[in-house]
Amino acid sequence: MTPFTPTTNGAYVITRRKFARGSLLVLNQDYLWQIESGVVRTMTWREDGTCITFGLWGPGDIVGRAISKADPYQIECLTDLEATLLPASRWYQATDAMLLHMQRLGEFLEIVHSKPIETSLLLLISWLGKRFGREVEQGQIIDLRLTHQQMAEIVGSSRVTVTRMLNNFEKQGIIERVHRKLVVVQEPSLWHYEI
Repeated sequence: MTPFTPTTNGAYVITRRKFARGSLLVLNQDYLWQIESGVVRTMTWREDGTCITFGLWGPGDIVGRAISKADPYQIECLTDLEATLLPASRWYQATDAMLLHMQRLGEFLEIVHSKPIETSLLLLISWLGKRFGREVEQGQIIDLRLTHQQMAEIVGSSRVTVTRMLNNFEKQGIIERVHRKLVVVQEPSLWHYEI
């Protein structure tokens, strides 16, 4: 099944598609996806089954098989998603999005490679608030619902450890939980964090 609608002259009409939370985007070397609304996670696995997250991507971002050499490679919808197909013949239109992709990838790598794990998780939560959050009375509410397991996969830890650290962050007043969502109450000061 091709994700494009072919025309009689062999060209393709760019199409917009909707995906449900938890579904996977179709992969092909000849096109990219430009996200219109929603959030996806790009990832691969090690031989032992360990998940490696390459990034979390939202509106305006591009993702696709053509910009990763990882094998296997997967794009998972973390929310309901709407995305537009961008065939290779139109990649020149996505130069700004490709540059932004590289910048965000670097930012994400800096977060996930921070040590200790507590610092990495604090940076991740702060980044999520800035990237996928909105201002509320208490601080920045993160509208993206990530499971503790997904956060653990991102920072290279276990679900149990992430749950314990989130509980500690809540006790310290760094975060609050509101209707199963995290609120970043205060910008974490990494130099003064108490373990």
